[in-house]
Amino acid sequence: MKQLLTLAVLCATLFGFSQTDNIDSLTVQLAYQKQDSAKVETSLLLVNALYHNADYKKALLYIDKTERLANLLNHSKGVADANYYKALIYSDKNDYYNAIDGFNKSLKIYLQLGDTIGIAKVNNSIGIIEIKRGNYSVGLENSLSAIKIFEDKNLKTELSSAYNSLAEAYYRTHQTDKALEYNIKALRVRQDLLDSLGIKLSTKNIAMLYSERKEHRRAIEYYEDVLGLLNAAEDDTLKGEILPRIGVEYLEFKNYEKAGNYLAEGLKFNRNIKNSDGIVRSLNAMGSLNMQQGKTRLARIQINEAHDLAERITDKSQLLTNYRLQKEWDSINKNFQNAFFWQGKYYTLKTALDKENTPILPTITEDSQPDLLEDINYFKALAEKKEALNTNKETDGALLIVIAVLSVLLLIVGTMFLLYYIERRKKSQKHSVSTQPDASLVSQNKVYADKIKNLEEVNKVKDRLFSIVSHDLKDSISSIKAFIDLLKDDNLSREEFQDLIPELSENADSASDLLFNLLNWSKSQMQNLKPKPEIFNIQDVFHNKMSLVEQKVEQKRIAFIDESHRDFIYADKSMVEIVIQNLITNAVKFTSVGDVITISNTDHQGKSLICVEDTGVGISNENLSKIFLNSNFTTTGTNNEKGNGLGLTICKELVELNGGRIWVESKLNVGTKFYVELPKMKPVS
Repeated sequence: MKQLLTLAVLCATLFGFSQTDNIDSLTVQLAYQKQDSAKVETSLLLVNALYHNADYKKALLYIDKTERLANLLNHSKGVADANYYKALIYSDKNDYYNAIDGFNKSLKIYLQLGDTIGIAKVNNSIGIIEIKRGNYSVGLENSLSAIKIFEDKNLKTELSSAYNSLAEAYYRTHQTDKALEYNIKALRVRQDLLDSLGIKLSTKNIAMLYSERKEHRRAIEYYEDVLGLLNAAEDDTLKGEILPRIGVEYLEFKNYEKAGNYLAEGLKFNRNIKNSDGIVRSLNAMGSLNMQQGKTRLARIQINEAHDLAERITDKSQLLTNYRLQKEWDSINKNFQNAFFWQGKYYTLKTALDKENTPILPTITEDSQPDLLEDINYFKALAEKKEALNTNKETDGALLIVIAVLSVLLLIVGTMFLLYYIERRKKSQKHSVSTQPDASLVSQNKVYADKIKNLEEVNKVKDRLFSIVSHDLKDSISSIKAFIDLLKDDNLSREEFQDLIPELSENADSASDLLFNLLNWSKSQMQNLKPKPEIFNIQDVFHNKMSLVEQKVEQKRIAFIDESHRDFIYADKSMVEIVIQNLITNAVKFTSVGDVITISNTDHQGKSLICVEDTGVGISNENLSKIFLNSNFTTTGTNNEKGNGLGLTICKELVELNGGRIWVESKLNVGTKFYVELPKMKPVS
């Protein structure tokens, strides 16, 4: 097998030289031909050669000349072919709209000529475009409709692209067996065509599909075939991908020696060519290998490096693998709380990826392939229908203008009636009010206005408060759900289950506390916004709220310093808890690996001065003026954490309701200090 593939690639290299000679020969031949149909045919041959040589600029130049000459000679087939090649080039450049426009122009002419091969080529090309764009159902339908014609006419170049696009569509729709079948068909055709790059890619695809089917020995065979074909610098990226993949396959057999050799070579090679994707893949696999061999310290280093790099290059697939490895490492080392955290991350990302990669499965099958010969009349009717629509376009445009004018007139008349009605109502109200004494009216209006203003303030604060608390509640519930999913997927042993029960209980308690605070708050504040102050130990509040962010602190590897001391303040405890929780959560949100968060409280002029300090990203001078405003201003955290822009506004209002004040000091890229000053005793009346 390997010898056959190598021979095909060698022949393909020789074919590349002959292709260049062919272009030169056609260029000379074209220069001496008369302006007739023969020149159109020669020009199209040259365009075809330039297209396959990826010389798009020169190809487009000859396409324009060919189309002009073909139009001059009424050579319909030449016009259609010119538009078809133009569309192919736009398709390769990912210019979807120009590509579809070119294919539609060529299709219209092919339909008029009854050219089934031309129709099939266009349908297959449109199929390839739609598959690239993720419209797998449409793509499969178009490509399948072209296959029979290509096979009957033995059009191998067209079959190569059709088989390959079908293989990709079946793979994307999780139909592995069909994807394997068409990749094997594509490989055979590409060997006949001496398509060097196509042979390598099809062989790699076959290996990946065998791997998905758990046929690891077959996967290794094809991966090693690909390695045997790689011999040029342009193949470096492909080599960097294949080496760790082979290592992973050997890992499935617990063949640690061969797995280690391939993975070490893959890591070294990818570092040399600076291929981030290959580095991440190699590190993840080596981390798995070393964990299986009990080398947990080395595995940890490799897994952490892979995690940081995967996040930086946004490689979701390898990041998912890394989350699984992080969970396994923490489970092996009895860090079940961390394992629980990584399982949650794994579940969240997997759900998102599954959603992204869930296409609409096509209903078309090969047994129900459209017969192009029978469909020509249908396409002709469709083209005639489009022409009729274009004919009526001006009439439709005029009708739209008339409708728009009438709509504007109705709007103007309706507005006039509304203004007239409002004016009449004002006069009527003024007349009825004028019969009441002026002093009584003023007093009554003032009472109503005060009540309305108070109700508006109550509702506004409550709405914002509910938004904050429900956001925190959602985090606790999501954590509990992740734990349940661990059980559902049988990813926990009995021992791990027992160890994680305290974590589940803690999350349930957190959710319960948040609900309790919310209900108590709403119950006590239905009539007014007056706080219910009491004497309580502020250090207890610190410790309670710090425990809620332990997982995030450990994930970000932040140093949390507690410099608080036992001290009592006089305020509404529920309100203060909400303030402290928001300040600590914000500090974690805007800090990164190696940063420090410090919590402290000191006496200051007979009051308690609370400080939550971090060495995080800091706040710009422009944003400092916005953070306490009644607005939805917010920024994302260092791990793209989202906020709602309400927390600090609520904090300011709650602190001031308790006779305190809050302010902030910050420098961009240096850090931030939030200060809260609250009374320590009941004020003397």
